[in-house]
Amino acid sequence: MLHAITTFRFPAATLRTALPAVTAILFGAFIIYGVGFAGPTTIHNAAHDVRHAFAFPCH
Repeated sequence: MLHAITTFRFPAATLRTALPAVTAILFGAFIIYGVGFAGPTTIHNAAHDVRHAFAFPCH
């Protein structure tokens, strides 16, 4: 009786393109859920500081 064992290997190109995409999705989810638990004042102050950091007037 013959038993064939097959293994599936991902091509290197697939891993090179999938890994950054998965990392970006996880990072994006982390940012969205992290901001989701912050209070409105904290979010406003952070956005205000970012605008000043980019020399964008807001007043």
